Amino acid sequence: MPLPQKKRWESMAKGLVLGALFTSFLLLLYSYAVPPLYTGLASTTPEGAAPCSPAPSEPEAPTPANGSAGGCQPRRDIVTLLNILFRFGQKHGLKFAFPNGRNDFDYPAFFARSLVQDYRPGACFNIICNHMRFHYDEVRGLVAPNATFITVLRDPARLFESSFHYFGSVVPFTWKLSGRDKLAEFLQDPDRYYDPRGYNAHYLRNLLFFDLGYDSDLDPGSPQVQEHILEVERRFHLVLLQEYFDESLVLLKDLLCWELEDVLYFKLNARRASAVPRLSGELYRRATAWNVLDARLYRHFNASFWRRVEAFGRERMAREVAALRRANERMRRICIDGGHAVDAAAIQDSAMQPWQPLGAKSILGYNLKKSIGQRHAQLCRRMLTPEIQYLMDLGVNLWITKLWKFIRDFLRW
Repeated sequence: MPLPQKKRWESMAKGLVLGALFTSFLLLLYSYAVPPLYTGLASTTPEGAAPCSPAPSEPEAPTPANGSAGGCQPRRDIVTLLNILFRFGQKHGLKFAFPNGRNDFDYPAFFARSLVQDYRPGACFNIICNHMRFHYDEVRGLVAPNATFITVLRDPARLFESSFHYFGSVVPFTWKLSGRDKLAEFLQDPDRYYDPRGYNAHYLRNLLFFDLGYDSDLDPGSPQVQEHILEVERRFHLVLLQEYFDESLVLLKDLLCWELEDVLYFKLNARRASAVPRLSGELYRRATAWNVLDARLYRHFNASFWRRVEAFGRERMAREVAALRRANERMRRICIDGGHAVDAAAIQDSAMQPWQPLGAKSILGYNLKKSIGQRHAQLCRRMLTPEIQYLMDLGVNLWITKLWKFIRDFLRW
């Protein structure tokens, strides 16, 4: 073999070896950043670990329902939500239970107390709101006995569509889909592609059920489905609906005895219109049927939500929603340059850049106005700061997330 040709083959071989090693490293990193699914619910915290023991100097919030009965005190021990709770906790100097190394609690593994940054047996926290696969006993062991548990549900078909867009590229069985509209192709015959044992499969079926700690592939005819739904009802003091978010926040404010400013918000992590394939009537029906456990869960809490609104008072709800929207609109004019969200490429400050799905920059963000009065400057920045940057501002150790971002930026993923 001529020498130049031999060197060329040696160079190609070295390139293949280096490529294989680098790919293996990325897969190892990704598997650590998104751990494999655990099938058991067993706690990873040693048995007998001391539960949360509130210090005598920490007064417990009153147990009666807040708001409606007249005088009340703000509740400060809460489990759920993100930007709103980051702001409330920061404002009042509350103690967060944060993950260690990344922005979630080793999801999709079950939550365990040992995953909390700087956890010590017996430690008490006021707020737990980072993403997790819920494990009630483990969470309960970190908060005061009268802590308020809150969660948010979303229309299962819309959640499935969003999850398919955001996570589909990291679910290997979707790689078999060859058409331009992969979502529609999948929903034509999901059993042909879906593998419940597949890597990251949980993202694409009954994600609500999964995140609440239940088996997302449970037989819909099993009595356990209704048992789980009723268990959620017993455990959570309030179940919000994303489709009625303003009404949900009004109920939240009333339950926790908060001020209007505490529940102001801007829509973060919204996708640009061109990246939002609207489910047609037939595809919507198929997506709902495919996520049948989530559909039953959502129907149950949709009904209980409106019963709660009725008890709150329809007219009172309308007034408070209108007040919330006026306040949000006022903050939009004060805080947001141009008054609306922009594409990632148009965001001027990297501290305002949201995390993007692999292979796409479809998540919108905001530009903060250059001149904002001292009264609103801090609130504006906090309301507009994406999750990752806010966690870093709060001192959370995110070394895994930072490393993954560095690799993605280097490879332009």
